[in-house]
Amino acid sequence: MRPIYKLVYWSYRATGGLWYWARRRFTTTGLFVAVGFIVAGAVGVDIENTVIYQAFTLLFAFLLLGFVSSFFFRAKFSATRFLPRVGTAGQTLHYRVLIKNLTAKTQTGLTLLENLADPRPTFSEWLAFQMAENKRVRPFRVAQRRRRNPFRLANLKEAEIPPLIANSETEVNVEIFPLRRGILHLTGITLARPDPLGIFRSFIKISAPQTVLILPKRYALPPIALPGALRYQEGGVALAANIGRSEEFVALREYRHGDPLRHIHWRSWARIGKPIVKEFEDEFFVRHALVLDTFDDEPNSEILEEAVSVAASFACTILTQESLLDLLFVGNQSYCFTAGRGLAHADRMLEILASVKNCADKKFETLEQLVFNHVSTVSGCICIFQKWDDARKKFVEKLRALNVPLLIFVVVPADGKNLDVGPLHDASENFHILEIGKIQETLAKLK
Repeated sequence: MRPIYKLVYWSYRATGGLWYWARRRFTTTGLFVAVGFIVAGAVGVDIENTVIYQAFTLLFAFLLLGFVSSFFFRAKFSATRFLPRVGTAGQTLHYRVLIKNLTAKTQTGLTLLENLADPRPTFSEWLAFQMAENKRVRPFRVAQRRRRNPFRLANLKEAEIPPLIANSETEVNVEIFPLRRGILHLTGITLARPDPLGIFRSFIKISAPQTVLILPKRYALPPIALPGALRYQEGGVALAANIGRSEEFVALREYRHGDPLRHIHWRSWARIGKPIVKEFEDEFFVRHALVLDTFDDEPNSEILEEAVSVAASFACTILTQESLLDLLFVGNQSYCFTAGRGLAHADRMLEILASVKNCADKKFETLEQLVFNHVSTVSGCICIFQKWDDARKKFVEKLRALNVPLLIFVVVPADGKNLDVGPLHDASENFHILEIGKIQETLAKLK
């Protein structure tokens, strides 16, 4: 089967590349002319019984004229982008491009096209995705639904450029609609101008490599009562240096060897005549663990993307409540990132989530071990799972045995079957099924 898959893959690459070239090179009128040319060529074979071959000849002449004229577009330009540092998947990214005409002639009829890095996958990536698709069982009506191309990163919008007089420059507003999180690679800018018939476009390409980080999309969450209560934190509010005092003052006492000099209370020393220091006490505050399940054999999984989006939504919400948040997940290794109360901001957590990938070479027990290494310090756990199998149910049972408050979310495909609450039979209000396509609706009902 591998040779057959390779043949299909190369057909996919060739077809995708040809369609990309045609959509950029031909104007809308040109596409109609090209389609008419193909239809006329197919129907007009029988020249004795039809005159459609005449249309075929005329359309061919139009296409040939447009193609030849593209070689006579000679000009020189420079381009500078003013990109924001980050964008968000599912939200239009606006930025400016400065275009300068470096010729002694006025240039008109120009259109700006952005060039992205080739989004087509390697053979191994494409094959892994096809194998995962073949294993998936879906209801017929869902299977018939057209699925978004998982390898397409963004939708590009052409931008019209006003007439550029000789040696002048202008700013153009450009829009990109990112479809997925991650790093978006921009390789250059193309300036296009149509031929006199408005069929075929001439190109001038400007190399301008840049990247922009696309953050996960987020869902709006209502005010919710997160699980857990205040817990003692080793190091106290020194973790919260940007909120109030870095330590909680308790009393004054005599100096002991080893006390830091910054704790000396100079006024008491001057009054009593011997060193006096300020005594502090560690603080109790809320600390949540946000556990993200990344274990999936399928690359570019829609379920993983939605799980990351839900995690990003909670990260933004929790960090506004002056508590700590530990993001726990497994990639090529186990990761624990802490944010909140002066350690890091929500933007940093979102940047981390933008780079999360599926983990196919490790077992779920790896995440279980990571969580239990941190569970003694957390007030509660928010778990976002991609499955609800025996391994995850046993994991939840162990957390409940340790009296850890839980909030469980399971992301399921559209029209997926209902799941039993399992070990949360007596706390079903903390178990939520997030069906793709209805996630915002479900999260809006949280209390």
